Amino acid sequence: MKNAAELVFIPAPLVGHLASTVQIAQSLIDRDQRLSITVLVMSLPFDTALQSYTQSLVSVSSNTSPSNIKFVNLPQIEPTSDIMSKPPNAIVSAFIDSQKSTVRDAVIQIIARSAESTRLAGFVIDMFCVNMIDVANEFALPTYVYFTSNAGFLGFMFHIQTITDELKQDVVADFWDTNTELLVPSFTNPVPAKVLPSPVLDKEGAFLIFLLTARRFRETKGIMINTFFELEPHAMKSLQEDTKIPPVYSVGPLLNLKAVNQSGNGNGDGDGENSTTKTIARWLDGHPPSSVVFLCFGSQGSFMKDQVKEIATALECIGHRFLWSLRRPPASRNVDAPTEYSDPEEVLPEGFLERTAGIGKVIGWAPQMAVLSHAAIGGFVTHCGWNSILESLWFGVPMAAWPMYAEQQINAFEMATELGLAVEIKMDYRNDREDYEVGIVAAEDIERGIREMMKIDGSEMRKKVKEMREKSRMVVRENGSSYRSLGHFIEDVMDNIPEVTRT
Repeated sequence: MKNAAELVFIPAPLVGHLASTVQIAQSLIDRDQRLSITVLVMSLPFDTALQSYTQSLVSVSSNTSPSNIKFVNLPQIEPTSDIMSKPPNAIVSAFIDSQKSTVRDAVIQIIARSAESTRLAGFVIDMFCVNMIDVANEFALPTYVYFTSNAGFLGFMFHIQTITDELKQDVVADFWDTNTELLVPSFTNPVPAKVLPSPVLDKEGAFLIFLLTARRFRETKGIMINTFFELEPHAMKSLQEDTKIPPVYSVGPLLNLKAVNQSGNGNGDGDGENSTTKTIARWLDGHPPSSVVFLCFGSQGSFMKDQVKEIATALECIGHRFLWSLRRPPASRNVDAPTEYSDPEEVLPEGFLERTAGIGKVIGWAPQMAVLSHAAIGGFVTHCGWNSILESLWFGVPMAAWPMYAEQQINAFEMATELGLAVEIKMDYRNDREDYEVGIVAAEDIERGIREMMKIDGSEMRKKVKEMREKSRMVVRENGSSYRSLGHFIEDVMDNIPEVTRT
């Protein structure tokens, strides 16, 4: 094809990031047939769920008819003892950096097999993969970022980097364990120090990675964000008016809507997941619209026994119908993921399952998209991962914010305080540090948050969520804001293709 161009995508080896990358890649090739995309897939050897998911992507790519998207499984490199000894927030970044040579080799092969009519247009990297800019520079290729979080958080990253580098402010010392508030251009409300992401408050080195990421973002040609202007108008305007950062493109919400009719995220036994999805759907079918509270805390979310009992007590006191995804905590918060209970009664209050049998269901892994799409769901108690927030808004489900790790505290702040699209259970809760003492959220606080979330009559939040549901669908249609923004990104990519790619 004349003027054909190929992009090399480098997602982080995290299921949520990889799944979102697949969605933006598909959106790009659906929009412009001149584009082809090769996704270079890394796999963490200790993450079996990720390995299953990446293997399924590569298998589909190799067993189907020729497509404009190809998945290449990079050779697996065992993390060194030095990498594994780093703090949790630094392990993934260090592992990605160790993959530079395999990425370089893969790009050489891509160039060698490319047809004369197809030019390599650049790298599209995940927010965790900024040091792959060095590899792109070796080939004289431009780099773009696909930012899997929100515009408010991106603006926060740039602001923290600015006050650190230009104003010489010691952010860790000034905001660790304080009641201070921070004025951030991408938010209209002051940001409390208690909701700053764990890496920003990490005295062991993750803060340095955070700063490096923001600095290197400034070297790129553009940043796509999985959000939409109508959701974050103030944050988007603040980024667009900042002349010291690359162009930003709001291209979301990017969601795997096929998961509504299939078996969740695909990172396990497909037949088993499909059976679980059907069982849950049949249970939900037996309940009235907007009557069920859904509790689910992401792929890394879990609670210790004392906290589980507080949640159970709250659910009994409320008396609402509920569907609860309850998972066993990992042995180590560093790298392990939650697993399933063979018998959840070992952590639940005695007799809880019998007493709630008529109104509740306790499950393990949950097909989140399929559940949120069901008419019976009236509210979502969530860890505030950005994908989960977008899914909840897409289906018009109000949220109760209970963040746990990564940037989820600031996501919760944006949803509850900034935008009024969620209520708070515990906005400053966090359990992503081995050295951090996790407090117990009392049953009374959980009950209060869920009751507020489930209000039907006169709920301003529920009204806002329903309005955002309609806006989230309009923006991706022709002439919608995200549709136009994606078109601008493609135009800029085509305008910046190097004439000659070095090998």
